[in-house]
Order: sequence, then structure tokens, then C-alpha cells
Amino acid sequence: MERRKVLTIAGSDSSGGAGIQADLKTMTALGAYGMSVITALTAQNTTGVYGIMDVEPEFVAKQMDCVFTDIEPDAVKIGMVSQAAIIDVIAEKLQQYGAKQVVLDPVMVSTSGSRLLAEDAMEALAEKLLPLAAVMTPNIPEAEILSGMKIETETQMEEAARIIGEKWHGAVLVKGGHQVETANDVLYRDGTFIWFYGKRIDNPNTHGTGCTLSSAIACGLAAGKSVEDSVRDAKAYLSGALASGLDLGQGSGPLDHCFFVGEAV
Repeated sequence: MERRKVLTIAGSDSSGGAGIQADLKTMTALGAYGMSVITALTAQNTTGVYGIMDVEPEFVAKQMDCVFTDIEPDAVKIGMVSQAAIIDVIAEKLQQYGAKQVVLDPVMVSTSGSRLLAEDAMEALAEKLLPLAAVMTPNIPEAEILSGMKIETETQMEEAARIIGEKWHGAVLVKGGHQVETANDVLYRDGTFIWFYGKRIDNPNTHGTGCTLSSAIACGLAAGKSVEDSVRDAKAYLSGALASGLDLGQGSGPLDHCFFVGEAV
């Protein structure tokens, strides 16, 4: 039996709502075989991030060697990578193995507001990883950092996406979830803009939305879908996981990743 294979390179979330755990749940729900390279352990829950322990770069490299030399991924999703040395080895290994369909979620700040990317890692991210991405998925605060401009309107979302896409030569999805009234996202690819309009779902539990969306996009690309179709299907999946109304924890709770997989036990 053949199954599309997707690798996530990201940090572990001890509460299960974001990071590696959200990625693997998404991949499983969407019918992909998920694999993981863990870049950091985090002590976190729905109220915040209380500690980060980075994995040694050499061990990150060893994890990647084990995956790529045995079960080659059809797509790769990259999430939390907080240190320059870790970014260096990830970029080196992706190039060594000719990794396909890399989706990069430039995680800089958690949903709860905790900074997840060290200052000295920004340059490494820009120089080493962003040029390898087929698709980048910054939210508005992240797009402001990457584009160097303020974003307050949809026109500015387009301009930021264009700047990022032209600088790093990949498709860019600027996510509008940080806007107050809408959940509209814009995709910039090959000089064109495609808008994905969505009704904002009244659900305060949004822990792991960025991880989930980027993983779902990677699943679509692994299945041979176009970037546009992968984004559209990923947004539909994310909307369903939000609309399900799972309510766990005392802060911004997790999504219901398996909302369509039968009844809970």
C-alpha cells in the first residue's frame, strides 16, 4: 500500500496542541504518513511557553539522515527552529538529499506571545532556509518582519507578499488571521495574487493554527496538488478543526484535528 509521506521538522509541544504533535495529527487526519525531526523540547501549555531545550545540531542532522536514507519524504514542513546552528544543519541536509516541496512556517512568536526565534537565528533563517522553501506561510507580524513594512490593509498584505516572494523566490501565503474582522489570506506566486476568503470563526482556541495549516499544505503538495489547491484544501481543513469547538485548557486551547474521524471515545 502506497501512502504519501510528509516530514515535519519542528519543536515538540508538551501540551499536544502545536508543533510536532499538531503536525503529526494533521498528517494522520489527512491520510499522510507523518515523520518527525525534533529541533527543540518545549515546556508549554495553552497559557504559554515556560521553557525551551534545543536539540544539539548534530542530533538534528542524525535524525534527518535516518529519515531521508530510509523513507524519503514527498514533502517537508519546517516549523520552530530557534537557533542558527540548527538552521545551518537543516539547510545542509535538505540540500544534500534534494528535499522536495518544502513548506516553511517562519515561527517567530507563539500564539500566547512568547518569542520562539533567537535574534541571531533571523539572519540564518533568511540566508539558509527561506531560499529553499517552495511555500512560505508567515502571519501578519511575521510578514512585517520579513518584508520590512507595516501591514494594516489587504493592499499592504499583497505588497508584503510580493516583497517576500521576490526576495526568496518562492510562493508566499500571508495569513490574515491577525486581522480583527476577517480570516482572509493572500497567496503570491509567479507575479500573481490569489485571495482565499474565509469567515472568521468565533473560537478563542487557536493554539497551533499556523502549524496545522502549513502541515496541511505540505500534505496537499505531497499528494501532487498545486500550491493553490493545497492552500485551499488546507484552509478548509483548518476551518473545520476550528469550527468543531474543542475547548481544552485554561488559555488558548488546541484545535480538533480529528474532527471528522468518527466519534470520540
